[in-house]
Amino acid sequence: MAVPKGKVSKARRDSRKANWKAVTPTLIECTHCKAKIRPHTVCSECGYYDGKEVIAVAKKEKADK
Repeated sequence: MAVPKGKVSKARRDSRKANWKAVTPTLIECTHCKAKIRPHTVCSECGYYDGKEVIAVAKKEKADK
């Protein structure tokens, strides 16, 4: 059975959690449509990756009301 060798102080215990922070995701601009996307992924707006069309994306049309 695991038994701790000694008491861990609050400062030592809490310092392990000091670097847990929320990080904003890295976003780049799509070279084709200028939308913000994650790096090394296909753009969900236009379907382009590395200057080439990878996925055919249907155009969204505005509803006239």
